[in-house]
Amino acid sequence: MKRKTKRNWIAWARAAGLRAVRTFAEAMLAYIGTGALVLGDVCWSGALSAGALGAVSALLLALAGLPEADS
Repeated sequence: MKRKTKRNWIAWARAAGLRAVRTFAEAMLAYIGTGALVLGDVCWSGALSAGALGAVSALLLALAGLPEADS
């Protein structure tokens, strides 16, 4: 079993943060792409809410483990 060191926690936080940012962008893109024909049609509060929910979900799932941080 791998010891939990400060370096391990920093690697985990970096990997989890990157995953959360990517998920935020993907969720916003999916929300925006579903019905907006022009920029004015976008419900920005809904898009930001979907992105935030995606980012929180990614961080919670990262608690179970991140393959990129375990190496």
